[in-house]
Amino acid sequence: MIKVCLANNHPVVHFGVKSYFKDHDTISIVANVGNFLMVRDILLTKEIDVLILDLELEGLSSIFEVKNILKNFPKTKIIIFSDLSEQIYAPNAIKAGVSGFVSQKEKLETLGQAIVKVNQGKIIIDETVKKNLALIAKQNKSERLYRKLSNREVEVLRYLSDGKKNNEISKILGLNEKTISTYKLRLLQKLNVTNLVDLVNKAKTLEIV
Repeated sequence: MIKVCLANNHPVVHFGVKSYFKDHDTISIVANVGNFLMVRDILLTKEIDVLILDLELEGLSSIFEVKNILKNFPKTKIIIFSDLSEQIYAPNAIKAGVSGFVSQKEKLETLGQAIVKVNQGKIIIDETVKKNLALIAKQNKSERLYRKLSNREVEVLRYLSDGKKNNEISKILGLNEKTISTYKLRLLQKLNVTNLVDLVNKAKTLEIV
């Protein structure tokens, strides 16, 4: 059996996933956690083949924390199961080392297929993501600017769009406030805007946040 841990904030997701895979022939949901701090504890105490992780999980502030999980528990594969913008987060997640990205809008059958493939060592991206990426590749230069953003820049932009100040973001990400200011400047340059309001609006237009 493929041993799976589901890490998600929402009880309804836990109930739905657990119910769907209850009598599955090859997949067993052996752990359910509601915050990122519990993920490490589970991986230390149980043998987990695949971790199903929501990027908005409570306690998860950075994609670099996901990288650390992969580094410390190399036998565990990670699938991002999220409703965040696929166009931007799927490529960055794959770049970080996760094995797949599945939208929460997809049927659980699709998630099951992804779990099996990832457990076999394959890297998978949901078909919807592939289609979205293909469409974006055809867009004009300004609409493709988001592809130049690093994982860290995406994170900073997300928090700026949520209304957080530089000092708040620095505490969340564990970075110097001057470093956050540097990332903010880079974002202004890369998205070709001159102020925070236009930066956030541009991000929303491009579905980056």
